[in-house]
Amino acid sequence: MGLEPAAGTLEPVPALDRPDLLAGPVVEALKALPDDLAASCGVAAIEPDLADTAAFCEAYSSPLELSANCVVVSGSRSGEQRFAACVVLATTRADVNGVVRKRIDVRKASFAPMDLAVELTGMECGGITPFGVPADWPVLVDPAVLAAPAVVVGSGIRASKLVVPGAVLGRLSGAESVEGLGR
Repeated sequence: MGLEPAAGTLEPVPALDRPDLLAGPVVEALKALPDDLAASCGVAAIEPDLADTAAFCEAYSSPLELSANCVVVSGSRSGEQRFAACVVLATTRADVNGVVRKRIDVRKASFAPMDLAVELTGMECGGITPFGVPADWPVLVDPAVLAAPAVVVGSGIRASKLVVPGAVLGRLSGAESVEGLGR
């Protein structure tokens, strides 16, 4: 699959061969990709207690610089709540109150409360991924993520991880490359 070295000691299998290791919205997002892109995405089971990035990278020898975090950001304008999924390398932080705030056109942006993010995405805490977020959300992706040969991202559940070519994230519905997103 060409997903090394991001996979570390994991042995990913084609993601669509193991829908049991994916949240429902993630399966649908993978099925919506062109066949060749979907086939390039792997999934591997992990210990759910090791889903958080630092613990995962240490336990599975996956380089931190090839792990991408997806955070849900929200803000409001004129009483309308707006959301975005933001994807940055684990070695950086999303510029929530600069770049993201301007892109979603709100006065103040912040991380969405986890219970709300879980409810809206249909994913588990610690497994949120840009694959399968609500269709009306922009998926903001740092160019460094897109340039990576492969990155590890959530699978929608804590018990697995997706390992995907970085460029695939740019092909997701609503995806935009956003310069300066990761700082």
